[in-house]
Amino acid sequence: MALTRLTSANAIPDDSVANVKMANIVQSKNILINGDMQIAQRATSTASVSSNGYHTLDRWQTNLSTAGGVWTQSQDTDVPTGSGFATSLKMDCTTADSSLAAGDRCIIQQAIEGQNLQYLKKGTSSAQSLTVSFWIKSVKTGTYILELYDNDNTRQISKSYTVSSASTWEKKTVTFAGDTTGAFGNDKAASLYLNFWLAAGSTYSGGTLNTSWAANTNANRAVGQVNLADSTSNDCWITGIQMEAGDTASEFEFLPYDINLARCQRYYFKTLASQWLYAINSTNANSRSEVVFKCTMRDTPTMGGIAFSNSGTATGTQNANKNHVTVYVNGIGAADTSLNSGATFAAEL
Repeated sequence: MALTRLTSANAIPDDSVANVKMANIVQSKNILINGDMQIAQRATSTASVSSNGYHTLDRWQTNLSTAGGVWTQSQDTDVPTGSGFATSLKMDCTTADSSLAAGDRCIIQQAIEGQNLQYLKKGTSSAQSLTVSFWIKSVKTGTYILELYDNDNTRQISKSYTVSSASTWEKKTVTFAGDTTGAFGNDKAASLYLNFWLAAGSTYSGGTLNTSWAANTNANRAVGQVNLADSTSNDCWITGIQMEAGDTASEFEFLPYDINLARCQRYYFKTLASQWLYAINSTNANSRSEVVFKCTMRDTPTMGGIAFSNSGTATGTQNANKNHVTVYVNGIGAADTSLNSGATFAAEL
């Protein structure tokens, strides 16, 4: 069937159609999720952060040794003026560690699935470079380390950048060469970590900074890194983190809030009590509660936080998968069967 060209004055020109197609291709050029720090499903502020884990901002994990300071981590509204950002990740040192032990470290990191990285052609002669751009504000000036860590092949590369002015937003751009050795696994596992170092003991800083891809040597990962944990006066903010293929940084890719949220919910989400579906067996006073996930999760999740409105106890899960979970509960009355809280589901890397 022949296509008829539009003749209205409002018709879309052929080259505009091409531009729309190209826009769809370019969208999600940012390999990272929640780089504008908009999504914080767990909490907007968590005090006494002194261990590994996800504490506030979705997809941004704290990698922290038993020392390396104690922090309050929060979603903050301090952002670079005129940048388009509304929120940042803030690290506020509340217990100092002015003399780091060898194994002490403090890192803000994001893990990326291997199946999302195949187009980078890592491990081939055509391996793509990666450029990371971001805004940072820190009370402490000096040298900071940004690292890519290949979890599949135990390889890494580090680059330094400088915070020049205290308590001032500065935009940084760091480019990493492509790695012709070691392909990423084409799966849902964590293949690549982007690491923002904030403190590093001699185990990670006692050698020579490795600025080219190589087999991992811990001592070469964070050489020169300032100790942001050395004073309770030290605060640090970061936002607008984008990692993209190529040698140059483009403008930050702002995604609609709902799309950003859905991407985060692949790894973690919370339900309300009202989102559960109930089936009551009045004969033996048992019930079955079910929730269908908002999106397909990365893996069958770990469930936490569930509570019922009486003394009923969850006896286990059945048919748990990446799309839904069913929980069986016993010891409850037929008239008192509902949840009094939601639950959390985590399938983090």
